[in-house]
Amino acid sequence: MQNPNDRARIAVFGLGYVGCVTAACLASLDHKVIGVDPDPHKIDNVRKARAPFYEPGLDEIVQATVGDGRFSATASAAEALADADIALLCVGTPSERNGNLGLDQLRRVVRDVAASLDQRSKPLIVALRSTVFPGTCEDILIPALAGHPEVTAVSNPEFLREGCAVKDFMEPSLVVVGGNEPASVKRVAAIYDRLKVEPCLVSLRTAEMIKYACNAFHAVKIAFANEIGALASKLDVNGLEVMDTLCQDKKLNVSAAYLKPGFAFGGSCLPKDLRALTYRAARLDLKLPLLESAMPSNDRHLDRATQAVLDLKGRIGMVGLAFKENTDDLRESPVVTLLEYLIGKGREIKIFDPHIQLDQIYGSNRDYILNAIPHIGKLLTSGFEEVSAWADHLVVTQKPSRELAAEIEKSGKPVLDLARGLG
Repeated sequence: MQNPNDRARIAVFGLGYVGCVTAACLASLDHKVIGVDPDPHKIDNVRKARAPFYEPGLDEIVQATVGDGRFSATASAAEALADADIALLCVGTPSERNGNLGLDQLRRVVRDVAASLDQRSKPLIVALRSTVFPGTCEDILIPALAGHPEVTAVSNPEFLREGCAVKDFMEPSLVVVGGNEPASVKRVAAIYDRLKVEPCLVSLRTAEMIKYACNAFHAVKIAFANEIGALASKLDVNGLEVMDTLCQDKKLNVSAAYLKPGFAFGGSCLPKDLRALTYRAARLDLKLPLLESAMPSNDRHLDRATQAVLDLKGRIGMVGLAFKENTDDLRESPVVTLLEYLIGKGREIKIFDPHIQLDQIYGSNRDYILNAIPHIGKLLTSGFEEVSAWADHLVVTQKPSRELAAEIEKSGKPVLDLARGLG
């Protein structure tokens, strides 16, 4: 394997918006790049040092890199791969009528690459840059390369927006490379080493999935802002001022807070306020599909958790009763809903929550749990040891303290971590 700091020889398959920007920008980082495309118009434009389409800043980079020999183009996969260290696949994956991805272009270029490998004697890394569903590398790319032990596959998704793609490439907010061969992952990550970003080196399927997660999150953010703006307008409120103020909070709002898969949400605020917001919108004859879907989405997540617990055999020790850690608030705790269902199914249960002792909670909090589960006192234990000694399985519903996490691990009991708080 070459030194990761060496400039690479790179073949870029596909000279569309992603491929041509990728090829030209990598050439501007002093890599030797050859673009491959069956379209003679694109090849001719690159050879004449012109961008095949308009993208701000691209024409200048193509002119400079073609002019000094760092960037060239061909229709021949074999020519492009003859001396390449890395092949980047940047072909389109358009939607089919049913919403599925169209992978015809990818299959074609993978066949072209595979057909050219017998003519090579040096190692090659094939990096899939197109947006594909997790498992695509394993289903399409890796089998095609299986007969060539010197060839490895990685995923290197792109995060470029048309209209500012050159800027997005040269000033990236995220660089992701995933694969099963650490040396190949590091080698592909190294081609971006002159950019001011720390690459994220992940598993193969994570790399494929992250592009979808990012785009879905962007879509959700846009829809959320538009729905808040629509409701604000109906209420004679300045929606821009609302969202500008919301974005001032970098600790909870515009941050990593809450963006971790775990258990369902609950408590005295989120469910109540979502219901109130959608109720008031309905009174104003305003449909807010995204906000209206939040509670049903939460319910479906709780359903999945409930089924996962039902699949366990034997006695169940529940760790956590409040709606989250470090509180004794039981109001609208999803754990209470989960317990009601399990009790109704006749399951044997004991519960430990480090912050809940029945004789110490009062008021609406006490009324809520006694109305939901009248015999809760028979299920609650005063210590974790009692639960762990009795249970066949432990179900963790909130992030435990470091000390409690150590006790859970020490117990040796099988654990279903619904909160994903055990690391």
